[in-house]
Amino acid sequence: MIAIYPGSFDPITLGHLDIIQRGSRLFDEVIVAVLRNPNKVPLFSVPQRLEQIRLATKHLSNVEVDSFDGLTVNYAQQRKAQVILRGLRAISDFEVELQMAHTNKTLSTQIETVFLATSNEYSFLSSSVVKEIARFGGSVDHLVPPLIALDIYKCYNHKYPIATPIATEAIPQITSTESPPERFPKQEV
Repeated sequence: MIAIYPGSFDPITLGHLDIIQRGSRLFDEVIVAVLRNPNKVPLFSVPQRLEQIRLATKHLSNVEVDSFDGLTVNYAQQRKAQVILRGLRAISDFEVELQMAHTNKTLSTQIETVFLATSNEYSFLSSSVVKEIARFGGSVDHLVPPLIALDIYKCYNHKYPIATPIATEAIPQITSTESPPERFPKQEV
């Protein structure tokens, strides 16, 4: 049985990975499908997100990563998937997801939606939360895989220095012969 796990994954979080790993135990194959949404301005391009997800899921032999446009149901039919996999964090997610599941059922009675409740430790987590924290200089090391955290820091570091990172690997080390970089450049008056 093939399951599609659709989303924007901009960026992929530990909550997403939790659903992917658990889904990989339930289904023969899980296709993590990155939706190309023309209405959103993403932090990462689709090819970047595909590569990030591939790296984060390389230990899962039955997980494939792909991208698509249009309706999830049409993509699921093209891939011969029987299930759309979705994660639920809160009551507000349930309302939106249930409406989507009912709509998808009107488009194809052959495809079921399966909901997995997010693990407690990720119940607050979303890609938007990760971007908001990083945008204002906070550490996201505990919210996303390490390689994705580095990519996020590269996106924001030029404007918002990392104030108190948990992992020091994300910050270039300065040798004693170098002068420290100026954290807050002087403003001319």
